[in-house]
Amino acid sequence: MNLSPAAGGARVVALGEYQPSNVVTNDDLAERVDTSDEWIRSRVGIRERRIAGPEETVVSMAVAAGGKALAAGGVSPDDIDLVIVATCTQTDQIPNAAASVAARLGIRAPGAFDVNAACAGFCYALGVASDAVRGGSARNVLVIGSEKLSEWVDWDDRSTCVIFADGAGAAVVSAADTPGIGPVVWGSSGERAEKIFLRENKYLYQDGQAVFRWTTTELADVALEALRRAGVAPTELTAFVPHQANLRIIEAIARKLGAPQAIIARDIVTAGNTSSASVPLALSRMVGRGELPSGSTVLTLGFGAGLTYAAQVLQIP
Repeated sequence: MNLSPAAGGARVVALGEYQPSNVVTNDDLAERVDTSDEWIRSRVGIRERRIAGPEETVVSMAVAAGGKALAAGGVSPDDIDLVIVATCTQTDQIPNAAASVAARLGIRAPGAFDVNAACAGFCYALGVASDAVRGGSARNVLVIGSEKLSEWVDWDDRSTCVIFADGAGAAVVSAADTPGIGPVVWGSSGERAEKIFLRENKYLYQDGQAVFRWTTTELADVALEALRRAGVAPTELTAFVPHQANLRIIEAIARKLGAPQAIIARDIVTAGNTSSASVPLALSRMVGRGELPSGSTVLTLGFGAGLTYAAQVLQIP
């Protein structure tokens, strides 16, 4: 296995997550819009989702997830020299989320910036963090995906209110003698940017059929290329953790990988679609349940508005 061409490299050394306590079931939504538990499960695979309260923000959820990742890895805030927050739902563009998150965690004077690649955001940020470490610009990077999508959802639109949810997931990326993060394979399809956008500049809209066709016909090749560049065969995978967009999309891509032994993340069933938080949230929860022991080889794949996509292989700490 050769996850990176560099002599040294970067590794994920810890994970953490945060979910709001408020659980909204399909039956709860059926009381407001014309839908049902059966309708939602058959189309997107979601049973329930977590929705943040008014006091919970992109920053506060990122702080909670990031703090858990630091604690899990035994990493001091003084050791972090770069903080990257992936989000597309930060209400205020200025200041960025990352600097505020760093300050609240007691991280002093780190580099700090946000990444907006929508649902591919965490995978983009992880690629940037890995390159920063391998290039010598940082030794320890805190990477967080945090979203409060509930503020951008029209709760009377059954095509979107049943899908999106809130939460955060985090990873600490550190320098290592042996690499544990493969090269990122990323890209975009800007000519199809109108397939997912903010309607009336306040409500999420997506052309569900177009997005489904794109993801199920084009993205398996991206995932396979990430495996090839990492020098990992599909049969060596422990797990496949894609963006939790839609259960049918997840399973359609997984079938094309040629990795029948791999555990498939299905966090969407109980967490919903949390955009850039979905990959680290699913990873952290799988580790917490004991599904991914230390050293497991995992393929991640993010994709979403832009249209943007990114994939990489990593090893579980």
